[in-house]
Amino acid sequence: MNISILGAGAWGTALACQIAARHTVQLWGRDPQQMQLLRGRGENTRYLPGALLPESLDITTDLGQAIAHAGGDGLLVLAVPVAGLREVAQAIRAHGDKAPSAPRNVLILAKGFERGSRMLPHEVLEAVFDGWGARPAVGVLSGPSFAQEVARGLPVALTLASSNAALIPHGVRALHGGSMRVYASADLLGVEVGGAVKNVLAIACGVSDGLEQGHNARAALITRGLAEMARLGLALGARMETFMGLSGLGDLVLTCTGELSRNRRVGLQLAAGKPLAHIVAELGHVAEGVYTAQTVLELSRNHEVAMPIAGAVADVLAGHCSAQDALHALLAREPQPEVAQSRELR
Repeated sequence: MNISILGAGAWGTALACQIAARHTVQLWGRDPQQMQLLRGRGENTRYLPGALLPESLDITTDLGQAIAHAGGDGLLVLAVPVAGLREVAQAIRAHGDKAPSAPRNVLILAKGFERGSRMLPHEVLEAVFDGWGARPAVGVLSGPSFAQEVARGLPVALTLASSNAALIPHGVRALHGGSMRVYASADLLGVEVGGAVKNVLAIACGVSDGLEQGHNARAALITRGLAEMARLGLALGARMETFMGLSGLGDLVLTCTGELSRNRRVGLQLAAGKPLAHIVAELGHVAEGVYTAQTVLELSRNHEVAMPIAGAVADVLAGHCSAQDALHALLAREPQPEVAQSRELR
């Protein structure tokens, strides 16, 4: 199958490494100098050092060529951050209007909410593709996955979700194989909510670990964080069982505990008293939780959903309080029942 991956960051590069042995893969990046380095060194030294690129991988800076490569029967994978998703979607539509055939199957890797619009990734694409006669099917690939491990061919299990019944088997058939297991889901909204909120909660766990609050505190944050994630998801129309799966609990545990987690690293640095601007600059990668926290807080208020952990993270990131003060405020909350009579998590 012809597969094009738009975005040569860590995750896009890792997925290309994983599937290039089974498919004809093109990897697109917007920076000509960076992509030339990938070709010359056979390695993405900026975002994924140590992972050798397969010789069969085609590297390009021609966006039109990459979109055309996926064609109607292939798969177009968007591995760009949420902030860049709308621009890429607009480019896909513009190319499709000029080309003989437009891509029919689009898969998103981004996790988060678009700032300002508060849209989930699939909603951004739906807005851009609205009214387009060649509108492609849209899905998302999510779950517990560090790019470094995926690139090395270590085992990983992911969820592929879409509201389009035809895209799910097409995408699973393309990506499932080798050390990568791909499970199907029709709860596109729930999968994306889990992927967005877990990054915010990972910052909270990083703060707790940085303040040396112990394993008990981390377990409590993960468990109560899962309750917050599920509450928001249910309010938005997701299914409860989704949050017990790979894109909910699975991704939450990995991101909150793994040493490779960028969002957890942000929390660790906040606990050390470093300014957020310096943390983001030193990170060198996008930590989506930094940009998602305020949106999650706004959505929780709009839907009257209690999310004290996410709210505390948003306050720290906005500079309204220190990491220590946020922790003390959480501990000082009045006791609540763990499970409400309505069976929804409180």
